[in-house]
Amino acid sequence: MSSIRLAFGSAILMFATACGGGYSSPTTSPSPTPSPAPTTGASSSVTIPVGAESLGNRAYTPDDINVAVGATVTWMNTDSVSHTSTSDATEWDSGIVAPGRQFSVAFPTAGTFKYHCAIHPGMVGTVVVQ
Repeated sequence: MSSIRLAFGSAILMFATACGGGYSSPTTSPSPTPSPAPTTGASSSVTIPVGAESLGNRAYTPDDINVAVGATVTWMNTDSVSHTSTSDATEWDSGIVAPGRQFSVAFPTAGTFKYHCAIHPGMVGTVVVQ
């Protein structure tokens, strides 16, 4: 029994010596300064009117909207059926926007962004960001 205790004690001593010899306290580096939040532009809205599925390129009001870089566009579904706001180039997809609900997207870069309703493909619109 004493040989077992001796072997166990030796193992612990070797482990403690191997693990504890090179310890140094962790150094802390200064936290990076967060960069300023991007300036957001004004908000604009697009209404999805009643009967939108049969209005084609007039299904989003306005169908072509011009906003400044950093603006947020909100689609508001005032129709009695669900719709989507889905980017043609996969930049965003609202998923189902039920009647009375809304969906918003921020536009941090300039460009022309075409979109449609995934449920009613004839519904189309464009966001122009300048």
